[in-house]
Amino acid sequence: MPAWPPPGTAPEVWHLHREGRLDPAVPDGGVTRYVYDPDDPTPAVGGPSLMPRSGPVDNAAHERRPDVTVFRSEPLTSPVTVTVAGVPVAHLRFRSSRPSADVFVRICDVHPDGRSMTVCDGIRRVAADGAGDVEVPLWPTFHRFAAGHRISVQVSSGAHPRYARNPGTCEPAAVAAVTHRAEQEISHDPGHPSRVTLPVWQA
Repeated sequence: MPAWPPPGTAPEVWHLHREGRLDPAVPDGGVTRYVYDPDDPTPAVGGPSLMPRSGPVDNAAHERRPDVTVFRSEPLTSPVTVTVAGVPVAHLRFRSSRPSADVFVRICDVHPDGRSMTVCDGIRRVAADGAGDVEVPLWPTFHRFAAGHRISVQVSSGAHPRYARNPGTCEPAAVAAVTHRAEQEISHDPGHPSRVTLPVWQA
């Protein structure tokens, strides 16, 4: 490629809807809730690291955890594949019951046989005093979603031990002696829609 992102890349927005839908249309309201427990932290599954089982792995079992929320598109029907080339960014309207929270976002490629393969991810630690807009840049990627596949977005609050667990107390993770469960909320308000922006490249 002569440049990165490659020439011809344009942003494409996919919105997170209640009941786990991912769609370009703006959502009509509702929230998605989950609980993060630092004493049973959401584990790391693959991704860009030197740990065992790093790289693109199947997330299907991981996505059944109650502390992992998943939003999926309908199967892509166009014979023209979607190529994400650049840095995807998640924009979430997020609320936590604790003063500090982590927001971990992962994009996966769901194959027709049910495998949910890692594409890229990112994490952000935020001060969560009430609802606020959180921007999470993901790792750069170049990936093609074939016709018949689904685009999937995970939102959780950790990937342990790849990232240190958040005790929920604003203390440094290395010295925190007390942990608290956190009740997390993703908003689907049309005025503040949670979404991912994909840099789509047309060859």
